[in-house]
Amino acid sequence: MIRFTSVTRYFSDLALAAQNLWGQKTRTLLTALGIIFGVGAVIGMLAIGAGAREESLRFIEQLGVRNLLVESRPATSQQELQQRRRSSPGLTERDIRILSANVDALELISARRDMHPSRVLPKPAQDIPELFGVNPSYADIHNWRFAEGRPFTQMEDKSASAVCVMGEAAKISMLGFGPAVNGFVKVDQSWLRVVGVLKAQVSSGAGGLAPDLNNIIYIPLNTFQYRFETGESLKDDLAGVDMRLKPGSDSSASAKVVSAILNSTHHNIADYAVTIPAELLAEQQRSQSIFTYVMVAIAAISLLVGGIGIMNIVLATVLERTREIGVRRAIGARRSDIIRQFLLESVLISIGGGLVGIAFGYFLSWLIARAAEWKTIVTPSSIAIAFGVSVAVGLVFGIYPARKASRIDPIEALRYE
Repeated sequence: MIRFTSVTRYFSDLALAAQNLWGQKTRTLLTALGIIFGVGAVIGMLAIGAGAREESLRFIEQLGVRNLLVESRPATSQQELQQRRRSSPGLTERDIRILSANVDALELISARRDMHPSRVLPKPAQDIPELFGVNPSYADIHNWRFAEGRPFTQMEDKSASAVCVMGEAAKISMLGFGPAVNGFVKVDQSWLRVVGVLKAQVSSGAGGLAPDLNNIIYIPLNTFQYRFETGESLKDDLAGVDMRLKPGSDSSASAKVVSAILNSTHHNIADYAVTIPAELLAEQQRSQSIFTYVMVAIAAISLLVGGIGIMNIVLATVLERTREIGVRRAIGARRSDIIRQFLLESVLISIGGGLVGIAFGYFLSWLIARAAEWKTIVTPSSIAIAFGVSVAVGLVFGIYPARKASRIDPIEALRYE
């Protein structure tokens, strides 16, 4: 019976708090704005962080967490190239043979050459695609996924066949949205038959510093060597070497072996760089966590301001309703009843502001995605965090005004005008 009476009292106080807030609709709305904007900002910032994290993870996983990537560093001038060539031949096919023979953890390896064509046909609607010459193993190393067609084969590589695999953007730009397999494209002076089109890939977002992975035409390495001249004298024979390690291999240890071998063949000339996607993945996760924490901390300031607004308004309400408090105390209300009454009003403001703030957070995430073309993801955890903090803010910042209201002397309160 006592428990039922207690529950009834809570519902009665809740109804009274809601009635008092509804009676001051404009004031309540203005008080809740801080919570609304704070919750929306927290959800929006977490959505940006989640979207950026997913894109980065997709890109790094696309590189392959078991892969090692060796990139050539082109010389910046003819003088620098001559100085390098006195000691190092640059990245060459000889490095491929030495790495294949001496890296025990190696499962697959592919040389890579590249060039920027002077012209292509059909004329692309966007930028001219890059041309990559790679071994057939490159498809397995980078887990190619096909929208249509297939990769080129070992036989096509050995016979230097005029075939190609196109990235999604290159295919759409040159051949449109229809089927492309068995169609033909002309790169410089050579016609190539399309045998496959890749599904969309995630690019690094490095702008002009890295090629768009979707705007590349891939051809067999031998086809590249026999049919195309790069005309770039400052570049090494190979643009890069892509390797996949055996399952369970230590990427960092294997990278040290690769670096030691290349240091020996290049005579310690720093004309290459070794990239370890697995380490990039770990570093990206750490950086993204720090970025998200900072963004949320900045957004949480709005919640803090909203909490101060709640405390300020409830304090003003206490002064306005001093006589009401005196009447309630005179007819038997305890201090705990007064505390509960004003605390419920604070929490109701924060709950209402939190619910509207969730909707605002969804809108803010959508607006950022449309305006800035950034991927945003609103996660259930971000909603729970933002809403939970908003309720906690209402509770914490409502305690002081509620306690102050409960300590008013009933006799003085009844005299208050």
